[in-house]
Amino acid sequence: MADIFERLVKNYGPIGQHRERAHGYFAFPKLEGEIGSRMKFRGKDVVVWSLNNYLGLANHPEVRKADAEGAEGYGLAYPMGARMMSGNSNYHEQLEEELAQFVSKEDAALLNYGYQGMVSIIDVLCGRHDVVVYDAECHACIIDGLRLHAGHRYVFKHNDIEDFEKQMQRATALIEKQKAGGILVITEGVFGMAGDQGKLKEIVALKDKFDFRLLVDDAHGFGTLGKTGAGAGEAQGVQDGIDLYFSTFAKSMASIGAFIAGDRTIIDYIRYNIRSQIFAKSLPMAFVIGNLKRLEMLRSMPELREKLWYNALKLQAGLKKRGFDIGNTDTMVTPVYMKGGVEEATAMVMDLRENYGIFCSIVVYPVIPKGHIIYRLIPTAAHTDADIEQTLTAFSETKQKLDAGAYKVEAIPDMAEAR
Repeated sequence: MADIFERLVKNYGPIGQHRERAHGYFAFPKLEGEIGSRMKFRGKDVVVWSLNNYLGLANHPEVRKADAEGAEGYGLAYPMGARMMSGNSNYHEQLEEELAQFVSKEDAALLNYGYQGMVSIIDVLCGRHDVVVYDAECHACIIDGLRLHAGHRYVFKHNDIEDFEKQMQRATALIEKQKAGGILVITEGVFGMAGDQGKLKEIVALKDKFDFRLLVDDAHGFGTLGKTGAGAGEAQGVQDGIDLYFSTFAKSMASIGAFIAGDRTIIDYIRYNIRSQIFAKSLPMAFVIGNLKRLEMLRSMPELREKLWYNALKLQAGLKKRGFDIGNTDTMVTPVYMKGGVEEATAMVMDLRENYGIFCSIVVYPVIPKGHIIYRLIPTAAHTDADIEQTLTAFSETKQKLDAGAYKVEAIPDMAEAR
């Protein structure tokens, strides 16, 4: 019999294998100072494009005041216990009511975390006879939830409606053969890596042809898209066709927690059956109070969303003008696609951080195919024109070095020695 720990340490995984050289720099980096568009990394000032702080609320004075008052008034322990047992409050219910109203649904249920919540939502909705049809580029929380799903699942090519119909035909045929079960379709309002919106309008239109329920993860669309900021469904005019609307507070609201909204009957079912909430401590009051304030500002201060989009469009236009490929994004998420290996990407990231003062996230193999590099830039309302100009200059100059092969001769340093 093998020792389970021995097996684990022999293979740390595709990312973990680089831990000794990467830790503290490429993995688990430490950004310090006040949250904003400029922070400190290893003692140096950097323009930060890696924070999901879309509306700039993370360090807004009104938000800081509400968070402080919530902590002072209730501490971080109150209320004690799971909500079903002893952890409910008028404020928790108020937040649910306001969220439901904002996204035009009958009811909403609070969740402690988005990732944990989505995994558990799939579990509570789907039985062994049910079939899930989902987009190939759905977030990891959806994929992990599907791994626990005892029934069947079919994946359709990303935003490919023709392939979606093929998978729906397969799912429908299986349901008819089983004479049991139903179909749940899962997609996203905004795909967080590529920045393109999900084909919600086209999928909703197919409800006349197929019998299914639609669950949309709109983590990046909530607060950023639509006339009022109610998300991708509002932006595409199909909010009514979304049966279950899910989002997290971790993006536009720069906080902790999440929610699921829909018809009152199904939300009540989820509320009384979702194991990750029934058996977990309630969201602390300080977060609930803070989230109420964030939601109020999201609804009443459209200028924050306008500033976000001003920055996003200026950054994207500047990148395209300089010949960069930003793919098919139609949201504020801004991917920059380049060619190069892991070594080149590593050297380029170091150059950007150390010599140009630019901190952004990078994706390479094995997450994407070999020879490709993706930088993901997250514009926020807190960024300035100066931040954007500095970044565009840095990308232009480092791209010239990349194309000239300058980064191929750079050795990847052992960042563990530099800690």
